[in-house]
Amino acid sequence: MNDISGSSEISRVLAEMRNHSLQAQGLQVEQAQKVPGGDFSELLKQAVNTVNDLQKTSKANATAFEMGDPNVSLADTMVSMQKASIAFQAMSQVRNKVIQAYQEVMSMPV
Repeated sequence: MNDISGSSEISRVLAEMRNHSLQAQGLQVEQAQKVPGGDFSELLKQAVNTVNDLQKTSKANATAFEMGDPNVSLADTMVSMQKASIAFQAMSQVRNKVIQAYQEVMSMPV
């Protein structure tokens, strides 16, 4: 592969990642607008389900790529794996903050 086609491929993948990022930001704004005073447990449940769906999609893409499916590219597979990884890390951080807040509340004197 020459430098021109390599940089073209990299530019295409970066553009695709930017589009996915913008789409994700748009979805987050839409979800926040749909539930102005929503139930925290429902929001948490939706977030966990979203992370689960991203992980399932990532696994399906990886399996399809490994099996040689011509409709699944390496770039698509890597992007879906990164999206799932980032979503899981974000969910872990939210969980840590919730636990920290719970511990602070429980340590307050009555």
